Amino acid sequence: MFESFGFENFTPAQAAVVFGLLLGAAFGALAEVTKFCIRRGIVGARATRRPALGVWLTALAFAVLGTQLALASGVISFDAHRFLTADLAWLAIITGGLFFGAGMVLTRGCVSRLSVLTGTGNLRALMVLLVFALVAHATLKGVLAPIRTTLGTVTLPLGDAVSLANLPGGAAFWTAAIVLGIGAIVWRSGARRLHLGLAALLGLLVPAAWVGTGFVLFDEFDPIAMESLSFTLPAAETLFWGVAATSIPAGFGVGLLGGVVGGALVASLIAGRFVWQSFESPRQTGRYMGGAVLMGIGGVLAGGCTVGAGLSGIPTLSLAAILALVAIVGGAVGMDRWLTSRTSGSAQTSKDPLPAE
Repeated sequence: MFESFGFENFTPAQAAVVFGLLLGAAFGALAEVTKFCIRRGIVGARATRRPALGVWLTALAFAVLGTQLALASGVISFDAHRFLTADLAWLAIITGGLFFGAGMVLTRGCVSRLSVLTGTGNLRALMVLLVFALVAHATLKGVLAPIRTTLGTVTLPLGDAVSLANLPGGAAFWTAAIVLGIGAIVWRSGARRLHLGLAALLGLLVPAAWVGTGFVLFDEFDPIAMESLSFTLPAAETLFWGVAATSIPAGFGVGLLGGVVGGALVASLIAGRFVWQSFESPRQTGRYMGGAVLMGIGGVLAGGCTVGAGLSGIPTLSLAAILALVAIVGGAVGMDRWLTSRTSGSAQTSKDPLPAE
């Protein structure tokens, strides 16, 4: 299919970088304007929690709808995709999800949000991204890889029941159930219509990425991986490419991450929201770095972050992706309650207030 589109000056891999850059820029700009962040919708300030959740779920609904329409039309296929493997690595997914959720509370943002904040001048977010990428790469291929391989051996055979599409009702029923269920929540969220509209556009970037990498850029003689929006693997790949670019080519993920930061930078500059920010104390630095480590390990074990396993994974109707997102939410709620109990149980006023992200 790639050759029929006339991309004569690019290989599929090279075109994927440009494609990732464009999608990332759109994501970065939209996420910066809407403050797209699942953490804010789960454990954020009470005044903004429901609107933030409404924005995130709106993006998810359109991602599910768009992806399933592309799948039903035969444009893409998830056969043999990692989200739909027959053996569910449940222990790794649950452990990773809990780690990632706890880590994003400590850093006050998941990796996608921190990538956007990096573009707005937030040096805390930049440092977290660097540590996250390093730990994720170590968990994938380095010294921490035994954690991944050991937990990954504990599996549950699902057979054909790896996807909601294979359960009674089929893909159409479960797609409608997810979209309508989300619609009921969004209706009561109180989110601004503009933000909901922009969130819908953001969600459609997910099927656009699936179709772009799995159909438009498909070349059986020079194949590339079919992938969509994610941040765990792209962060690790960007770090590796950054230190060895002469021997390792950039891919879709490198372009995506660069585009997100660039898109957020442009949006924040236009709106006058760009401002340099940094750590305020060693204690705060340690908290953020600890969260980055947890997210780096957790993102790999869970098979993705809130975007990779959630926003992009759930539209495949994968049970593994659903389990990962549930575990991430559980980890976030648990860490938030633990931190709240520590704060309320202390007789001393905190000298290190957490910044709003």
